[in-house]
Amino acid sequence: MDVRGFLHWLPMRLGYIWGPQLMSRLRRRWVYLRHPHANLNIHPTAYLGPGFSLHVIGPGTFECGPYCQFRRNFRAEIEGRGRLVFGERCISTYDVLIQCSTSIEIGDRVMLGQNTFMADGNHNFRDLDKPMLAQGYNYRPLKLADDAVATSKCTILADLGERAYVGANAVVTKAIPAFCVAVGSPAKPVDYFGPPGSEPPELVARSS
Repeated sequence: MDVRGFLHWLPMRLGYIWGPQLMSRLRRRWVYLRHPHANLNIHPTAYLGPGFSLHVIGPGTFECGPYCQFRRNFRAEIEGRGRLVFGERCISTYDVLIQCSTSIEIGDRVMLGQNTFMADGNHNFRDLDKPMLAQGYNYRPLKLADDAVATSKCTILADLGERAYVGANAVVTKAIPAFCVAVGSPAKPVDYFGPPGSEPPELVARSS
């Protein structure tokens, strides 16, 4: 490689490979230093992008497996003994926010699109003698199975089955079965692309 070729190649390597890898390692060290009270297990190959933020109150747990990517402005808020676990090769794109007080388990190769919000609890609000913020929460642990996808601006409040695909702007309030496309608010399955014979009953009834 001649000098001109090297000078053309070097900025790309610095800006897109070496620089981001170095900054990710520094962010990982800072996260560990800031949370000596928490249970952290961030695999060394995971990428922590700009704005990566953990807010862990108490002995909560955050884990992620090999080659996960947390791109710009990922934030996880873990209360008490909450446990948030990512499998391998998961991707969180921009501005993903997760709030966990019980348990959120995310399988392998799960993708969370831009501005996805996920929580394992809902505000109680029906007591007319108390303001909403004084009524506490209704919690339920969440599981996102392998290869599930939540696209842009989704709200995930219930489980996603294997390879479930949630369309943009959907609000998931009930579990989405495996191999289903779900859209809307509240999100409902509209298509099935899995093995024959495992279609969810609501889609079978619709097609008959």
